[in-house]
Amino acid sequence: MELEKYIGVNVQRAALKLNNYYQKVVNPFDITVDQWEILVVLWEKEGITQKELAERLHKDQTNVARMLFKLEKKSFIYRVTHETDRRSLRVYLTPKGHNIKEDILAPSIEAYQNTINGLSEEDVETFRRVLTAMYNNVKDL
Repeated sequence: MELEKYIGVNVQRAALKLNNYYQKVVNPFDITVDQWEILVVLWEKEGITQKELAERLHKDQTNVARMLFKLEKKSFIYRVTHETDRRSLRVYLTPKGHNIKEDILAPSIEAYQNTINGLSEEDVETFRRVLTAMYNNVKDL
């Protein structure tokens, strides 16, 4: 089979280009795409643990802890020891972490719209469903 026919190759190429594009969008806010993902999750629900955050992002806990440390140094988040499990930390947004949402939301939505330009809502939903199925097919292999 030709290289371009492998779905994984196409997904990887698209992921690299998308990541580079989104990094340009978040650069003015002094964050990385990975840090932006953490903020998005926290804007939805604060007080989750680092472990829950890693699971939600499908990322390694050690890497998430490193990203949180950087966000903490930039005063976007703070961490508090879990009330019943001293080994666990809950993650919260600082006022700066809350306030950046308004600034970053418009360029994030614009970037998303540019990404799906020319696709119908049905195409986008089908693509999400197919990618999720492919992920589930290989996640435990």
